[in-house]
Amino acid sequence: MPAPPDRLGAENADATICYNVAMTIQSGIDSLLAKYEGRGREALLPVLWDVQRVYGSISPEHAHRISHLLRVPEADIFGVIGFYTLFHDQPTGRRIIRVCTDPACAMAGADNVLRDVCARLGISPSQTTPDGEYTVEHSPCLGLCDYAPAALASARGEADVALPKVSVDGLLDEWQGAYFTAAGDDASVLLNPRLEAAPETLTDYGGYTALRRAMTEMTPNDVIAQVEASGLIGRGGAAFPTGLKWKFTRGAGSDIKYVVCNADESEPGTFKDRVLMEHRPHLLLEGIALAAFAVGTDKATIFIRGEYPKATTILAEAIQEAEAAGLLGDAIMGGDFALKIELRRGAGAYICGEETALFEAIEGKRGFPRMKPPYPTTFGLFGKPTAVNNVETLCAVPSIIAYGANWFKRIGSEGSAGPKLVSVSGHVARPGVYEIEPGITLRHFLDEGCGGVIGDLQTVLMGGAAGAFLKPEDIDVRLTFEDLSAVGSTFGSGAIMVFNQTTDLRDVMKRLGRFFQHESCGKCFPCQLGTQRQVEILERLDAPQAGDAQRLMDIGLTMTEASICGLGHTAGIAVMSAIEKFPELFVDNIKLERE
Repeated sequence: MPAPPDRLGAENADATICYNVAMTIQSGIDSLLAKYEGRGREALLPVLWDVQRVYGSISPEHAHRISHLLRVPEADIFGVIGFYTLFHDQPTGRRIIRVCTDPACAMAGADNVLRDVCARLGISPSQTTPDGEYTVEHSPCLGLCDYAPAALASARGEADVALPKVSVDGLLDEWQGAYFTAAGDDASVLLNPRLEAAPETLTDYGGYTALRRAMTEMTPNDVIAQVEASGLIGRGGAAFPTGLKWKFTRGAGSDIKYVVCNADESEPGTFKDRVLMEHRPHLLLEGIALAAFAVGTDKATIFIRGEYPKATTILAEAIQEAEAAGLLGDAIMGGDFALKIELRRGAGAYICGEETALFEAIEGKRGFPRMKPPYPTTFGLFGKPTAVNNVETLCAVPSIIAYGANWFKRIGSEGSAGPKLVSVSGHVARPGVYEIEPGITLRHFLDEGCGGVIGDLQTVLMGGAAGAFLKPEDIDVRLTFEDLSAVGSTFGSGAIMVFNQTTDLRDVMKRLGRFFQHESCGKCFPCQLGTQRQVEILERLDAPQAGDAQRLMDIGLTMTEASICGLGHTAGIAVMSAIEKFPELFVDNIKLERE
């Protein structure tokens, strides 16, 4: 902070101006941060978002003031800012345009859009126009694969906007972020095909009848027993039994417990949770309330990825709507159960989809995963027992409580009970989110559910960026957790990415490799170094060196076996799958090895 003018000398006009500017910044930041008085480090992400929304970036002066407010060292604040992609510690343009360049958007021409908008503005990606109006960046997947190519737009002092099916003119004119696609059919449980516009209101959804039944006819242990008997397993990729997780959390020895909804859906090709939040926010809120009732807590947090501004706004409004109706907050439905749901926005870090990294983010830290054990059910958020589930898992709970575990188990197969959502993108006639009954074949689903493949099918990447490739002769596999596992594949994040014969799979692998290299948190060496080496080798696939295929296999296996969290465990899966399924892509490597 500059010294006041009387110490510098009144004749020093430049110093006086600097002092006045600094005082204006301090006065403005003090006003902005007044609502955070008395808060601690856990408020860091919301504070940083508020500051950046007003000023466009977070300056050293801002960090200094935040440090005193929250009692967090400035070095830690800069560490957090540098960790999350959506935060900026350097000045940016008044408007920021982030164009997705991951596989689904790349197939829809995103590279051309990014190139053309930069050419129109006379800059390169990651640069700002001389007039300070625009900054243009490339972005990892924005969860709008059904509206590819997509972009995320920010304007100083305004809410962010997710932009579907972008063009250069659309990015440089008034931003139009409206989109809605009907989802589901008459047999749907999670989706509502009757919606003509999103979101579903509380009036249309109803009065949380499953929660009312749980509170008036059941005990928390009864709720847990029903969920356990239903066979519901996690829909985020790990497939852990939900009822067992709740039982462990409830039985942990602590008076304070938490429920956390993992809405940090960030894997390329995955957008089912986005659709659920934008279409049926009250279904999610009721599921969270049932989880909180079951484990015995009045505290819940939804951690939602920063690239989902529309879903964030919808959920915030739905929480207010439910509180006003007495369905959340104090004395829910006039009873003894109370629940406060906090909505916490992430800031661009795929690693925060890992549950312990998510806890670190909520606590105001960089999203580094923790070593396990201890597990979240005994040592989770703020060191307390925590039940963490993803959006789709929690949305399945109200129907289980309303209709019973046996009803739920009759849908699907023994190892894949209940309806399942999948996100379909790429070369299909109708990309989008679909609710399927596990047990149908992938071929039938693509032909009948999605309107068929556009062109000749080359491959399907099943399970997202961390999934495995299936060739055309493999797609008669049944869509169940157990059948996919038997053929070396996975449901994973629920993503189904379809590629026809026009797709350059080497390019797809390069983009996936860059994604994992960018998103690796750097905490453990196998993942930090492995994702870097993987990208380096993938980048030279058109002119390989002898042994590159084997090097990629060695790197992938090392990351799988030695990394400390799921990102590293799966960062090489798609590449290793491609080497197995499409050895011809590495024919140059084989020739070199033989020579």
